[in-house]
Order: sequence, then C-alpha cells, then structure tokens
Amino acid sequence: MQRAERLFQLLTLLRNRRTALTARQLSEHMQVSERTIYRDVQALSLSGVPVEGEAGVGYRLQRHFQLPPLMFDRHEVEALLLGARMVSGWGDSQMAASANSAIQKILAVLPDHLRHSDENLPLLVPTYDEYQKIYTAHSQTIREAIRQQRMLLIDYKRADEQTSSRQIEPLGLIFWGKVWTLVAWCQLRNDYRVFRLDRIQQLATTDEKFTTSDEKSLKHYLNLMAENYEQYNEQAYECHKQEVAELIE
Repeated sequence: MQRAERLFQLLTLLRNRRTALTARQLSEHMQVSERTIYRDVQALSLSGVPVEGEAGVGYRLQRHFQLPPLMFDRHEVEALLLGARMVSGWGDSQMAASANSAIQKILAVLPDHLRHSDENLPLLVPTYDEYQKIYTAHSQTIREAIRQQRMLLIDYKRADEQTSSRQIEPLGLIFWGKVWTLVAWCQLRNDYRVFRLDRIQQLATTDEKFTTSDEKSLKHYLNLMAENYEQYNEQAYECHKQEVAELIE
C-alpha cells in the first residue's frame, strides 16, 4: 500500500470513530507495524490534521474536525456509483472489492444530502457469479503479470476448437461489453495477438521478464488499430473487420 493511501485510510478510520483507537488496534486493522502507525500519525499532525493522542487510551480526531466535502454534483456521484457497479458486475472479484472500497471512501466525505446516493440510485447492474468465473478467468494473474512485465505461458482454445500453447508478453486488457480480451505480443507469431480470457484453458506466470518499446506496447497497438480504421472508407469496412478478426486467436 502506498503511503498516501495508508494516510487516507488512517484518517478515515479515525474520522469514523467517536472513541479512541490504540496504535495496536490501528496496526491490526491496517496490517502494518505499530511503528508505522506512530510515523503516520505524526505525518497527519504535521500536515494540520488535529490528531489527539493519550498514553494508554489511543488516538482520535478533535471533535469538531471535518474533512472538506468533495465537490461532486448529483450527476457526477451517479456516474461514479454506476461505474463502480459495472466494475463489480463485470470485473473480477479483486476489482469488484476495490471498486466497492473506493465508493465507500467517497461516500464517507460527501455532503449529507449526497451521502445516501448509493442506496437510492435507480441504475442497476446485475451480477452473476458464473459470469465472473468464465469471463474474468485469470484476470487477476494477468493484471499482475502486466504490472510486473512478466511473460505468460497459456494453453488457448481458438473459436475453431484448435488448441495451442503460447508464450506471450501481456500488454493490456480490453472489455467489450461482455467479453474481456488480452492484448499481447505473441512469441510464436512475432506479432500482436488478442486472446479472449474465456478461451484460455491454462495460464502460468514465468520468471522471464519483458520490456516494452515505442514499437511494442499497448499504446503502439492501439495507434495501429486507429490508423487502420482511418485508412478504410465505409465500402472497405467489412474487409477491415476481417483483418481485426484475424488478430483474435
């Protein structure tokens, strides 16, 4: 956890409690050492947050301290809540938990007239456990491999039922309204390839790392796709669709 995130979490914990919290309670909740809690409390105090500490009792915020409300209007709050619900419904379990956590942090510092927007929002996104199992398969592992720039080994089943093993450099995940796809550099094809997550039969992260460049990155891939679209007029659109389809294994 980044220090800024940790300080915000500490501030939220103190703000939501009327009674004092000991360094031990805070360290257990935040899963850090008590020494880290002492440093973070000092950092909050130095930044102007009125944290009161008493030996044997714990820490609390001064009674009248208030965080300034986030300046969102109702439409912006609805957009954020709907986005979080979409992530919760269509992302993997880790993304869903992170989206819900982020929304709770936002709601905690909203003005009173907006704080209960989540309960009253008439925009729903159905969630299905089976959908998440199938269409977000391996998503957490892939995202971690992208962050760490580690190669993946996959067993993949194409639309024609043919299977193959590939060593790939994962570059990015794209959501198409139902299906998640992985954009990667394929060692076998020596080119970009797009893999549907629900067709990946097996996946393993390797210790081998890769690097991106101006000629091999998610940005480069997206630029190529944009250029291809610009080169074709409406009569050639179906031909271009076929070219894009050929990239999808």
